[in-house]
Amino acid sequence: MTALKKATGDVVLKFEPFILHVLCRELQDAQLLHSVAIDSGFRNSGITVGRGGKITMAVRSTHCLEVPLSHKGRLMVSEEYIEFLVHVANQKMEENI
Repeated sequence: MTALKKATGDVVLKFEPFILHVLCRELQDAQLLHSVAIDSGFRNSGITVGRGGKITMAVRSTHCLEVPLSHKGRLMVSEEYIEFLVHVANQKMEENI
């Protein structure tokens, strides 16, 4: 809160979703991993095959959060709301784990 109150520009609280890239030897391996990821709740997961035949499986979470807190140095939300957002972000981190 101390740093936020001293800010002179725009401040955004941002929580990025979990992403794990796995290089797979065979397409079947990537498909199996993709099925496991989807069944585990990682709905944004996908498979990419590069020009050289490199097969990459990306396990991606949907847990993201981006909330503006201040604009041009003016705090736009209450301290109570910031505490709530931190709690939500921490819950999302636990879900990633």
